[in-house]
Amino acid sequence: MTTMTPTFGTVAAPPRSRPWEGFVQSLTLSWRTLVQIKHNPMELIDFSIQPIMFLLLFTYVFGGAIAGSTDDYLTFALAGIIVQNSLFGTLNTGVGLNTDVTKGVFDRLRALPIARWSPLAGRIGADMVKQAWAMALLLGLGAIMGFRVSTDLPSVLAAFGLVLVFAMAFSWISVLVSMLVNEPEKVMIFGFAVMFPLTFVSNVFVPASTMPGWLRGFVDVNPVTKLADAVRGLLVGGPVAGPAGASLLWAAGILAIFAPLAVAAFKRRV
Repeated sequence: MTTMTPTFGTVAAPPRSRPWEGFVQSLTLSWRTLVQIKHNPMELIDFSIQPIMFLLLFTYVFGGAIAGSTDDYLTFALAGIIVQNSLFGTLNTGVGLNTDVTKGVFDRLRALPIARWSPLAGRIGADMVKQAWAMALLLGLGAIMGFRVSTDLPSVLAAFGLVLVFAMAFSWISVLVSMLVNEPEKVMIFGFAVMFPLTFVSNVFVPASTMPGWLRGFVDVNPVTKLADAVRGLLVGGPVAGPAGASLLWAAGILAIFAPLAVAAFKRRV
């Protein structure tokens, strides 16, 4: 007689995805998120209405007082508003992920033979497309208001790429927070508590030379200032290499610290 080992009650684990397969799965999940806009256009509100309001209000309400004319202020501020809007846009990544987790979306995804990190990468990838839309919208509205690019097309594309790289890295902070709190509203509360001082205590809206000396020291090392300077240089001329290099270093540091923490928190959460 041969002894039979019972096999009932066991469930085979989903096969581990290879890196390339995980990349393809991330693109699929990004597309899933973007397709939802077709059925719910309100998802683009934060990437459309908010940047328009900031640009119009700061240009026509504060522009004359700060720069002497709205045209001069628009030339200075548009790059900064693009940067500020991209950072605020990263909050939507955290809110979306937290909503998916609390509603059980990731419980269904976990049962699929996909890479564990692909839902995170998919959400961030979809939001980068929305970020590009918001940047194009701001440049288009700025052109209508009188803004003129003083450089060339490669420089404009480089500005897009630099902002998207920095926003992608910064998104991992939002992802980490979304995995540590139990409600989407708490992601927004934490985000605004960090984003407002980080973006307003910079040269996004006003030149650093107009600030007190004790505050200027922080403004000069603020990564938002470096990114805004680089984008200004790429759109209207000025130093690019130094600010762009500093922005990329900041992005690499943020990514190296917060991406592993966010992935670890995600694995514990789901």
